[in-house]
Amino acid sequence: MRRALSIGTAMGMALSAHQVFAQSADNAMPQTDGIEEIVVTAQRKEETAQRAGIAIDVISGNTLLEKGVTSASDLGKIAPSLTIARNGGANTVLFVRGVGNFTVNGYSDPAIAFNYDGVYLGRPTSTTSAFFDLQRIEVLKGPQGTLYGRNATGGAINVIPARPVLGEFSGFVNASYGNYDAKSLQGAINVPMGENGALRVSGAITRRDGFNDDGTSDDRSEALRVQMMSELTPNLTVRVAADYTRSGGIGAGSDYIGSFQYNPVTRVDRFVLSGLPVGTGLFSPRSQAYRQTLFNGAAGRTAAPLDDDIYQNNRLYGANAEITWKTDLGTLTVLPAWRYSDLDNKFGVPAFIGYIQEKDEQFSLEARFAGERVGIFDYILGAYYYDESVKGNYTFGQQSLNAYQTFQSDTKSYALFSRLTANIGDRLRAIGGIRYTHDKKDFAGQADVFIVRCNVVVAGRPNCPTVPLLPVTDSAEQLPAPFVLAPAGQARPIGATGAVLIHAATPVDTGLTKSKITWRAGAEFDVTPTSLLYASVETGFRSGGFSLAQGYETFAPEYITAYTVGLKNRFFNNRVQLNIEGFLWKYRDQQINHTGIDTAGNQGQFTENAGKSTNKGFEVEAQFKATRTTLLGAQVQYLDTEYSEFTYQEPVGAAPPITGCPYTVTGSTNTINCAGFPAYQAPRWTINLKGEQTIPVGDYKFVLSADTQYKSSNYTGFQFLPQFKAPSNWVSNASVTFSPESSRWSIGAFVRNIENNRIITAGQLYASLRSITGVYSAPRTYGVQASAKF
Repeated sequence: MRRALSIGTAMGMALSAHQVFAQSADNAMPQTDGIEEIVVTAQRKEETAQRAGIAIDVISGNTLLEKGVTSASDLGKIAPSLTIARNGGANTVLFVRGVGNFTVNGYSDPAIAFNYDGVYLGRPTSTTSAFFDLQRIEVLKGPQGTLYGRNATGGAINVIPARPVLGEFSGFVNASYGNYDAKSLQGAINVPMGENGALRVSGAITRRDGFNDDGTSDDRSEALRVQMMSELTPNLTVRVAADYTRSGGIGAGSDYIGSFQYNPVTRVDRFVLSGLPVGTGLFSPRSQAYRQTLFNGAAGRTAAPLDDDIYQNNRLYGANAEITWKTDLGTLTVLPAWRYSDLDNKFGVPAFIGYIQEKDEQFSLEARFAGERVGIFDYILGAYYYDESVKGNYTFGQQSLNAYQTFQSDTKSYALFSRLTANIGDRLRAIGGIRYTHDKKDFAGQADVFIVRCNVVVAGRPNCPTVPLLPVTDSAEQLPAPFVLAPAGQARPIGATGAVLIHAATPVDTGLTKSKITWRAGAEFDVTPTSLLYASVETGFRSGGFSLAQGYETFAPEYITAYTVGLKNRFFNNRVQLNIEGFLWKYRDQQINHTGIDTAGNQGQFTENAGKSTNKGFEVEAQFKATRTTLLGAQVQYLDTEYSEFTYQEPVGAAPPITGCPYTVTGSTNTINCAGFPAYQAPRWTINLKGEQTIPVGDYKFVLSADTQYKSSNYTGFQFLPQFKAPSNWVSNASVTFSPESSRWSIGAFVRNIENNRIITAGQLYASLRSITGVYSAPRTYGVQASAKF
């Protein structure tokens, strides 16, 4: 019935315009009967999106407001190449066309570069502060190995704030209220400082109850940004900015899907559903009761309820500047930046408690010199410096296992880059780019793992029903009696329970140094004044790193070579737009970060290199300005992905490994082979459809908007379990807005996820209980919205 509703909704809607329908005045040309042109800076120069020979999606600040996008996790609603989810604590995971990370901790790097106001952010937690008072967001697909900062092997997301407007007094306010007691307020004021200067102050506050019964998946955040810009001379402009964000509330939530129950007599491993509906949450009474039915094989008893003192109290700070100096030879741009994060949160998303205390600090400096038409050449020359320090104190409390991790990770990265464009005649351009990167990483840390192990066996399975389970503490020394700490490699009895407390330690004190040259070669040809044909080959590199897990202390860099060909067209006096792009990505030693069993038999979080993989497909985007007041369009992505080499090992246990991949047993090792499986978070088909109709009523207007997104099934969890496979689904939205012709104010109503589909976005294994959990998308939401400009 729900599927019938979603298809009917989609059929009843007009085709979807691409993300660039509603553009703010800051980055769109004046409105005409044709489709508006959008100015982007993705290639470090101003050009329209239709004249940029790259694979790019653009989302305007107005569209972000209309769609209720207040965090990175909302972007996947409107960018078909993106899949983004919350995965516990402040962790945001990003995938572009099947490339990304399940988890990113303080000692591993993301696969998708996130750039805020021109500054690369090394920690995904720092993305929280970005999504208000924006000019636009640019989503770049594929490696950005020449012009961008570190680790952009899968793509880049550029979040560009609205800038101060010189000599102008203006501003806006936008407020909304909806179900789940959702309240959102954001606004900005632009104050002139003489004719050649301006101050812009922006802020946002979000409050929303949790989507789950236990209050998880809520939103409690506030953010502030201050910018000052001055045109000191006609050729010298300086802009300085500072921002602050606090993320509070409970944080992300998940649900028990079920557990694997192994019968050692019949040797049958049977999966049993939990019976709990989506949205129950791990901390609800029903979930806590279900948890106490799950058997913990290591401890020899059933599990205890989860500690429910989970929270978020993450604070993020930043300061940056942009200095632009125009000379006769070209323009020099200098971008110094500093960022600091103070993370303090407890979460239970994988069905155990993660307690994160982390301090991140990064400094960066980028300088670029760009010139045009020196002979037949345009050029960009640049240098980049990045210095990051991360200090972490983690506890992962799993009742029969507590892992205490303390570490410091230091990264210094240097790069020199250039891009040269040869204008061969009036219609043909050849493009070459090169980047030299030198990364130096140092890591010092230790994981102390304490395991409750039952030594009493009854009827073929461990039996210690009176043994206490480990509470979540800040350090092992805080564990209460009857727990007695032993030196590393030893064990101590836990009273007279028949169990012992084992202490295993994994120290890591090492460094990694890597230098790499990446390059880009491309061509652009103007088929007509409004049609651009482009092709490129580009390489990417992401440096290796560390893990606090035995046998996985370090991992290697990953590499990609990407081939792209595309055609961007405008027809019929800019009333029709048709863009077509084909791509082929070849990965080698692709990094996959996940939870798993290390060589000591302990559950941990580490990164492995997945051999080789291929991602290929095409994307078609169309827009049609049917009338001055009617805009229709569609965007379709086809994605075919496959791991050609992907094996990993786990120790042989009493029960089979939990995996959807075939495996072989050699001595004490299970070798699991996932070659032939598709990439994670990679739906074969993604379709965005939308229609927007403006209805004039005297001096006023109604704007009706409807959109829908279809995604085919895809795997969301590392183990390729069928329970982790998201089904094909439609998610549709609609809104109506009333405003004067000037759009100085507006009021409206919206409904999102009309079908009320809650789709799994991340699947997670809790090995100690042989259970699995899922993180799910938001349910149906609705509300009213009002805005005013001055």
